[in-house]
Amino acid sequence: MTAMEREKTAKPGSPHADPAAVRVGYQSFAGYRTRVLEAGPRERGSTRLVLLHGYCDSADTWRPALAELAAAGVSVLAVDLPGFGEADPLRPGAMLPQFDLFVDAVLTEQRRYGRIVLAGNSLGGTMSLRAAQSPRLPIAGVVSIAAPGLVDSWLVRTVGRYPLPLRLAASLPLPVPGFLVRTIAEYVVPRLLYADHVVAEAEQVRRFTSLFPDYRSATTRLEQTRQLVSELDEAYQGIEEIQVPLLVVVCGRDRLVSQASGERLHALVPHSRLLVRAEWGHCPQLDDPAGLAEMLTYFATGVFRQTCPQPTAKPKRRGTKPVSIPNAAAG
Repeated sequence: MTAMEREKTAKPGSPHADPAAVRVGYQSFAGYRTRVLEAGPRERGSTRLVLLHGYCDSADTWRPALAELAAAGVSVLAVDLPGFGEADPLRPGAMLPQFDLFVDAVLTEQRRYGRIVLAGNSLGGTMSLRAAQSPRLPIAGVVSIAAPGLVDSWLVRTVGRYPLPLRLAASLPLPVPGFLVRTIAEYVVPRLLYADHVVAEAEQVRRFTSLFPDYRSATTRLEQTRQLVSELDEAYQGIEEIQVPLLVVVCGRDRLVSQASGERLHALVPHSRLLVRAEWGHCPQLDDPAGLAEMLTYFATGVFRQTCPQPTAKPKRRGTKPVSIPNAAAG
């Protein structure tokens, strides 16, 4: 069953997923106070899944998936990146280095729970890849979902190379009315983030459009986008040095990041695995939280098995016959 079929036949999510299982708190990392969403057990010495959201998003994007992961018994944490959600604003200057320091601090603090599997969507995918290049960080595996900037796209060309339309819009003598800005955002956002805008949840759309309450805030976000796109030019230097297991997720109905971007990342990191989901849009955590949670659980379990020491086989005693184990039991 595809993600879209699941949407049409039933409410997304398993019958055991309980949104109330998501715990909300606040912590400070690298000098930024932020909101933390947590689910699942807090057992030390296991595997901890850390989730990073995309640009103009927040940890709330993961809520349905968090409930699914908690139902599966997975220990998971999602945070608001600086400048988004309820986190402290970004400071003046380059953006990516600030995100780097923040993510490093989150991972360092979370290492007390054991092996960390880091997963990110869009900008979160970029930050996950940058963190994975550091051997000193406690990362056992990485999942990159629709990371931008690896291959040229219409968004990069428009925002990064041709910023004149943005400057002209910002210099209009009469600002665009706030209601018109919100109306445009409500139309555009579902079409960019979802595989099918018809099934977009109103609550999720409102969360995105709240970032554009008026003309001034919209032009500020666009200028911030232009700066981020320019920083993406050098965001992936040294990416071929990644040594940990890497799963590259490509979304077939992604209107922001092309499939070629994921394919290039897969080529740059030869040991990586490439997963193409034709029915997913730019934010699969919105399209198919149950399917995404299943994929993350499967990957984290595989990483757990790879990092656990395997028991040494005992030598057979002479005169005994080997015992064959049926395939079903061995799986």
